[in-house]
Amino acid sequence: MTNVIEVRYWAAAKSAAGTVSDRFEVDGPLTLAEVVRRAAALHADTRLPEVLKVCSVLIGDRPAGTGDPGGIEVPPGSTVEFLPPFAGG
Repeated sequence: MTNVIEVRYWAAAKSAAGTVSDRFEVDGPLTLAEVVRRAAALHADTRLPEVLKVCSVLIGDRPAGTGDPGGIEVPPGSTVEFLPPFAGG
């Protein structure tokens, strides 16, 4: 059985990636650092790798916070959302 982690991009991240989302097939949980690495590699020829560095991240409906992305687990079936800083109010 294949498991998937869905990655969604918002605002400048969506513009940089040229898509609203990607899906990564996984055999088990990934770290948030690995999700970021995969997303950046998939769109290496765009601005996305730089944009991801300044994004806030939600895993499901919970903020990932400022912890080490290498220590944050993303289980199969999760949605990871990358939210760049927004200008204005």
